[in-house]
Amino acid sequence: MTRKQKRLAVIGGGVSFIIAAVLLVMFAFSQSVAYFYMPADLAKTPVAPETRIRLGGLVGEGSVVRGTGSTVEFAVTDGSTNAVKVKYTGILPDLFREGQGVVTEGMFASGTNIFIADTVLAKHDETYMPKDVADRLKQQGLWQEGQGAEGKAQEAKVTQ
Repeated sequence: MTRKQKRLAVIGGGVSFIIAAVLLVMFAFSQSVAYFYMPADLAKTPVAPETRIRLGGLVGEGSVVRGTGSTVEFAVTDGSTNAVKVKYTGILPDLFREGQGVVTEGMFASGTNIFIADTVLAKHDETYMPKDVADRLKQQGLWQEGQGAEGKAQEAKVTQ
Protein backbone atom coordinates (compact mmCIF):
# COMPACT_ATOMS: atom_id res chain seq x y z
CA MET A 1 0.00 0.00 0.00
CA THR A 2 1.14 3.47 -0.74
CA ARG A 3 1.15 6.27 1.81
CA LYS A 4 -1.92 7.82 0.23
CA GLN A 5 -3.86 4.54 0.44
CA LYS A 6 -2.89 4.08 4.12
CA ARG A 7 -3.99 7.62 4.92
CA LEU A 8 -7.36 7.07 3.18
CA ALA A 9 -7.83 3.76 5.03
CA VAL A 10 -7.23 5.45 8.41
CA ILE A 11 -9.60 8.32 7.55
CA GLY A 12 -12.25 5.87 6.29
CA GLY A 13 -11.94 3.79 9.46
CA GLY A 14 -12.28 6.87 11.66
CA VAL A 15 -15.34 8.12 9.79
CA SER A 16 -17.00 4.69 9.95
CA PHE A 17 -16.29 4.52 13.71
CA ILE A 18 -17.89 7.95 14.26
CA ILE A 19 -20.94 6.98 12.18
CA ALA A 20 -21.36 3.76 14.18
CA ALA A 21 -21.10 5.66 17.48
CA VAL A 22 -23.70 8.23 16.35
CA LEU A 23 -26.08 5.48 15.25
CA LEU A 24 -25.75 3.70 18.59
CA VAL A 25 -26.46 6.92 20.51
CA MET A 26 -29.49 7.68 18.32
CA PHE A 27 -30.84 4.17 18.87
CA ALA A 28 -30.42 4.48 22.64
CA PHE A 29 -32.25 7.84 22.72
CA SER A 30 -35.08 6.58 20.51
CA GLN A 31 -36.23 4.27 23.31
CA SER A 32 -37.47 7.17 25.45
CA VAL A 33 -37.22 10.65 24.00
CA ALA A 34 -39.61 12.22 26.53
CA TYR A 35 -38.04 13.45 29.76
CA PHE A 36 -41.11 12.22 31.63
CA TYR A 37 -44.55 10.80 30.92
CA MET A 38 -47.76 12.60 31.82
CA PRO A 39 -51.01 10.82 32.76
CA ALA A 40 -52.52 11.62 29.34
CA ASP A 41 -49.49 10.03 27.65
CA LEU A 42 -49.91 6.88 29.73
CA ALA A 43 -53.64 6.72 28.88
CA LYS A 44 -52.77 6.74 25.15
CA THR A 45 -49.80 4.38 25.27
CA PRO A 46 -49.48 2.32 28.46
CA VAL A 47 -46.02 1.35 29.68
CA ALA A 48 -45.15 -2.26 30.41
CA PRO A 49 -45.11 -3.17 34.12
CA GLU A 50 -41.73 -2.96 35.83
CA THR A 51 -40.38 -0.54 33.19
CA ARG A 52 -38.62 2.34 34.91
CA ILE A 53 -40.03 5.74 33.90
CA ARG A 54 -40.52 9.30 35.14
CA LEU A 55 -44.07 10.48 35.73
CA GLY A 56 -44.78 14.21 35.85
CA GLY A 57 -47.75 16.44 36.47
CA LEU A 58 -49.61 18.08 39.33
CA VAL A 59 -50.44 16.51 42.68
CA GLY A 60 -54.22 16.02 42.63
CA GLU A 61 -56.31 18.12 45.03
CA GLY A 62 -57.50 16.01 47.99
CA SER A 63 -55.56 12.96 46.83
CA VAL A 64 -52.76 12.85 49.43
CA VAL A 65 -53.31 9.99 51.89
CA ARG A 66 -50.66 9.33 54.51
CA GLY A 67 -50.32 5.70 55.49
CA THR A 68 -48.38 3.97 58.21
CA GLY A 69 -44.81 5.11 58.71
CA SER A 70 -43.52 7.16 55.82
CA THR A 71 -45.83 5.68 53.15
CA VAL A 72 -47.84 8.23 51.16
CA GLU A 73 -50.34 7.72 48.36
CA PHE A 74 -51.38 10.51 46.01
CA ALA A 75 -52.60 11.06 42.47
CA VAL A 76 -50.64 12.75 39.69
CA THR A 77 -52.79 14.54 37.14
CA ASP A 78 -52.25 16.84 34.19
CA GLY A 79 -55.51 18.72 34.52
CA SER A 80 -57.45 16.26 32.39
CA THR A 81 -59.61 13.39 33.60
CA ASN A 82 -56.53 11.16 33.59
CA ALA A 83 -54.85 10.58 36.93
CA VAL A 84 -52.27 8.06 38.02
CA LYS A 85 -52.25 6.73 41.58
CA VAL A 86 -48.75 6.90 43.08
CA LYS A 87 -47.45 5.10 46.16
CA TYR A 88 -44.23 6.37 47.73
CA THR A 89 -42.35 5.25 50.82
CA GLY A 90 -39.87 7.77 52.10
CA ILE A 91 -39.52 11.37 53.11
CA LEU A 92 -41.30 13.79 50.81
CA PRO A 93 -39.65 17.08 49.81
CA ASP A 94 -40.61 20.08 51.96
CA LEU A 95 -42.33 21.79 49.01
CA PHE A 96 -44.56 18.79 48.20
CA ARG A 97 -48.26 19.69 48.44
CA GLU A 98 -51.52 19.36 46.55
CA GLY A 99 -51.86 21.32 43.33
CA GLN A 100 -48.10 21.71 42.85
CA GLY A 101 -45.81 20.33 40.16
CA VAL A 102 -44.14 17.00 40.82
CA VAL A 103 -41.94 14.51 38.95
CA THR A 104 -41.75 10.95 40.29
CA GLU A 105 -39.41 8.16 39.28
CA GLY A 106 -40.27 4.50 39.55
CA MET A 107 -42.34 1.80 37.87
CA PHE A 108 -45.83 0.35 37.72
CA ALA A 109 -46.38 -2.66 39.96
CA SER A 110 -47.17 -5.78 37.92
CA GLY A 111 -50.88 -6.56 37.77
CA THR A 112 -51.97 -3.11 39.07
CA ASN A 113 -52.32 0.47 37.86
CA ILE A 114 -50.40 1.81 40.87
CA PHE A 115 -47.15 3.62 40.19
CA ILE A 116 -44.54 2.70 42.82
CA ALA A 117 -42.22 5.69 43.12
CA ASP A 118 -38.76 5.57 44.65
CA THR A 119 -38.00 9.26 44.07
CA VAL A 120 -40.26 12.31 44.30
CA LEU A 121 -39.07 15.70 43.03
CA ALA A 122 -41.22 18.68 43.99
CA LYS A 123 -41.54 22.16 42.58
CA HIS A 124 -38.56 24.19 43.78
CA ASP A 125 -40.08 27.69 43.75
CA GLU A 126 -43.30 29.48 42.96
CA THR A 127 -42.41 30.15 39.32
CA TYR A 128 -41.30 26.62 38.39
CA MET A 129 -43.53 24.51 36.19
CA PRO A 130 -42.28 21.89 33.74
CA LYS A 131 -42.70 23.30 30.23
CA ASP A 132 -44.79 20.38 28.97
CA VAL A 133 -47.13 20.62 31.96
CA ALA A 134 -47.49 24.40 31.59
CA ASP A 135 -48.18 24.10 27.85
CA ARG A 136 -50.88 21.48 28.37
CA LEU A 137 -52.52 23.41 31.19
CA LYS A 138 -52.53 26.55 29.02
CA GLN A 139 -54.17 24.62 26.17
CA GLN A 140 -56.89 23.40 28.53
CA GLY A 141 -57.41 26.89 29.96
CA LEU A 142 -56.46 25.79 33.49
CA TRP A 143 -53.30 27.91 33.73
CA GLN A 144 -52.90 31.50 32.65
CA GLU A 145 -49.81 33.60 32.03
CA GLY A 146 -49.13 35.81 35.02
CA GLN A 147 -49.60 33.16 37.70
CA GLY A 148 -46.76 32.92 40.20
CA ALA A 149 -44.42 35.55 41.61
CA GLU A 150 -43.00 36.61 38.25
CA GLY A 151 -46.48 37.24 36.82
CA LYS A 152 -47.57 39.14 39.93
CA ALA A 153 -44.48 41.37 39.66
CA GLN A 154 -45.36 42.11 36.02
CA GLU A 155 -48.98 42.87 36.99
CA ALA A 156 -47.73 45.29 39.69
CA LYS A 157 -45.56 47.13 37.12
CA VAL A 158 -48.48 47.44 34.73
CA THR A 159 -50.82 48.90 37.37
CA GLN A 160 -48.27 51.53 38.47
